[in-house]
Amino acid sequence: MPPPALHERRRPLTEPELAGVPWLAHLQGSEYERAAAQLRVTEAAAGELICRVGHPATYWFGVVDGLLKMSTATEQGRVITYTGLMPGGWFGEGTVLKREPYRYDIQALRRSLVAGLPVETFHWLLDHSIGFNRFIMNQFNERLAQFIGTITAGRGANPEQRVARSLAALVNPVLFPGVGEVLRITQQELAYLVGLSRQRVNEALQALATRGVLRIEYGGLRILDLAALRSLYF
Repeated sequence: MPPPALHERRRPLTEPELAGVPWLAHLQGSEYERAAAQLRVTEAAAGELICRVGHPATYWFGVVDGLLKMSTATEQGRVITYTGLMPGGWFGEGTVLKREPYRYDIQALRRSLVAGLPVETFHWLLDHSIGFNRFIMNQFNERLAQFIGTITAGRGANPEQRVARSLAALVNPVLFPGVGEVLRITQQELAYLVGLSRQRVNEALQALATRGVLRIEYGGLRILDLAALRSLYF
């Protein structure tokens, strides 16, 4: 018998999990109560898809724990990875806002806890909460800056620049406030996101460590100079 579908495994969030949802802090009493009651979380296994190209958006999603990737596949079958999604990050608000089908896949790279807010509750908050609207505006603004940086850097960036760009996106404190001081990611996971071999990623990380931008630690990477990291891909 196949395991239950992702949505069939959903449950309410615990109090510690609710405390880690960044936008809840922007809501007032009744707004908070309504949103918290509607939020659900589910566990996705490594390789499991949370969103699929062409499927309708029913939830606005966020990462409670783990690592997801956003990607699409070309007609020739080549996978293009846009970004990784870290703890504290919420994504897909543009798709939910326009009520359109997904134009990308979201896949778990490791066991991950993924929270979801129903689309109708999302739109209710837009209609009733100034704080929620400000949060969404900040999300859009940060994503736009990230997008412009990617376009400016171009696809011809060298491996060190590509790794730096990906790391800078993953430790963005606005988009991923749950990352903390150490980015919990393996070199193989980073290789999946950047589109390079693990060896090339290791070489790039060693070069960045020599620059004093980061330190390679057991189980992850400690970013020592975020401003310098960001400057490397422009």
